[in-house]
Amino acid sequence: MQQFLQKLKTQPMMSGTSTGQAFWHTSAEADLLDSHSPVDGQLMARVYPTTREDYDQVVETARAAFLKWRLVPAPRRGEIVRQMGEQFRQYKKELGTLVSYEMGKSLQEGMGEVQEIIDICDFAVGQSRQLYGLTMHSERPDHRMYEQWHPLGVVGIISAFNFPVAVWSWNAMLAWICGNVCIWKPSEKTPLTALACQQIIKEVLEQNEVPEGVSCLITGGRDVGALLAEDPRIALVSATGSTRMGKAVAQTVAGRLGRYLLELGGNNAMIISQHADLNVAIPAIVFGAVGTAGQRCTSTRRLIIQESIYEDVKQRLVKAYGQLRIGNPLDEKNHVGPLIDRAAVAGYQAALFQIKEQGGRLLIDGEILEGPDFESGCYVRPAIAEMPAQTEVVQHETFAPILYLLKYGTLDEAIALQNGVPQGLSSSIFTLNLREAERFLSAAGSDCGIANVNIGTSGAEIGGAFGGEKETGGGRESGSDAWKAYMRRQTNTINYGTTLPLAQGIKFEL
Repeated sequence: MQQFLQKLKTQPMMSGTSTGQAFWHTSAEADLLDSHSPVDGQLMARVYPTTREDYDQVVETARAAFLKWRLVPAPRRGEIVRQMGEQFRQYKKELGTLVSYEMGKSLQEGMGEVQEIIDICDFAVGQSRQLYGLTMHSERPDHRMYEQWHPLGVVGIISAFNFPVAVWSWNAMLAWICGNVCIWKPSEKTPLTALACQQIIKEVLEQNEVPEGVSCLITGGRDVGALLAEDPRIALVSATGSTRMGKAVAQTVAGRLGRYLLELGGNNAMIISQHADLNVAIPAIVFGAVGTAGQRCTSTRRLIIQESIYEDVKQRLVKAYGQLRIGNPLDEKNHVGPLIDRAAVAGYQAALFQIKEQGGRLLIDGEILEGPDFESGCYVRPAIAEMPAQTEVVQHETFAPILYLLKYGTLDEAIALQNGVPQGLSSSIFTLNLREAERFLSAAGSDCGIANVNIGTSGAEIGGAFGGEKETGGGRESGSDAWKAYMRRQTNTINYGTTLPLAQGIKFEL
């Protein structure tokens, strides 16, 4: 990994485009972005933020690239994405380790995130030959109707720290095979992994003589993301993050009648029926609640348990949590790494305070871990709390490993609890009862974008469209027909006859 990092440390990167051209900020007064690892608190890199001047130059370079890239046949664009996938295969270990160290997720999850990039590259290659439109029969004689799809232009991608590279790839790979160019604004908390991705694909883009500007990187905080949202030159803004951030992006982009794709907060629930196979359910609950230290948008936050098995499930969970190993995520023996920073730790502490204040009972107390193995101050103990159903803290997403236990009597009560929050991303039920499973998946069941049976709330595959409803934003990324979000539909009618019949039988004679 040291050699890999050395490639990235040749110069302090600020903003740049696909084949390595960089636009350097010259002001000595620029406040550098410091990337500290939550693993050990060490400073990994200092990155120049993008200025308005820099931003405008990047956008104009991207716009010029689009005029050429849109004319490249889609299967050829897919071939270039295929080569990117091969590059990510080559650097999977190095990039996965970097993701783990900069973000704090376990090494296995870091490798898994890079595998998601590889998988979406494979998916996009096939999709590049399947950008299908429809043909329709015209009501007019000697006429043919069909629809086709064209690229939008410049796509802005705002990604979050918790999946610092995978979510970019879900957007970028599909946007590219559709003929768009991309400007990526990664989280200011994880800029180095973004720079690494840009370096990894650089060789592919150069070898294929891809126009400068097809893949662009800008860095900075909320103000830099706002530039994308406000800019009428950006055809689509895809934003992943908090509901508060998503609402601001939506209002700004809608104000200029632009397009947006939002992947926002989740407050995901798992229903445990009395008909559940608990040997399957318990590992799913634990991974869903503590994986990535509870910092997935699909993390399991609420566990809705049938009252007849409530005590059994509770005892099993307490036992399972007692076996968790917390520590350096680069050690594959550990299950739980750190939170991203001390601000996240403060949010965790605030939620623990609210649990007690609102009548909850902690089965496993949360705490900040101290000692030589936890020097960054970002390691916390995953907590479990029994809660009254309608308390305020349960209604909100806390990006930390806190699991709320709730009881239910009937399945309808469980579904009402599941749906009774503002968010609507992921959900699941554990049951061997076919009627319960089908009820949960019906229109009268889960109101989430993702609804699973006998698997957890996290761990979505790239083949299905990913996204949620309500305050989760309504966006869909990755598989299925999510490619349509990155294209514009055009309806075409061709008259191959010698007369001009009008639609709806209208007569117009001169």
